[in-house]
Amino acid sequence: AKHGRFDLTVKAVGDIEIDYHHTVEDTGIALGRAFHEALGEKRGIFRYGSGHFPMDETLVRVALDVSGRPFLDYRGPEGVPHVGEKFNFTLVEEFLRAFAFHALVNLHVEILYGRDPHHMAEAVFKGLARSLDAATQIDPRIADDIPSTKNVL
Repeated sequence: AKHGRFDLTVKAVGDIEIDYHHTVEDTGIALGRAFHEALGEKRGIFRYGSGHFPMDETLVRVALDVSGRPFLDYRGPEGVPHVGEKFNFTLVEEFLRAFAFHALVNLHVEILYGRDPHHMAEAVFKGLARSLDAATQIDPRIADDIPSTKNVL
């Protein structure tokens, strides 16, 4: 929320004593739905957001389109160990998929390089936040229009 400039508080409760999978996925679903609802008809938004996001030795590329057509292309290293002691790194992709498909966002995330699992995850989420911020800003040139030739997103 901080890096996307979104006024948002999340309280998630789940079965984390077993594992984080369901809680992470459900959080992605809930946030995705909230973003989709908050954007309404998407009048006047820039629609696209992207960039390269560093975190120490890590570099991540994020590109997204608030198109109404959900998709996730995630590219990251295989076999990355846990972030901390319990958070399996594969949950980063699970969150992104749940978010993208419920926000109805076309999302591409690529971890270009990195070594520290914490830095890779942090760069992904900060990149997602900044890209969402850019895509959802109002473009004053089209403030009342829907940014689509079909006039619907």
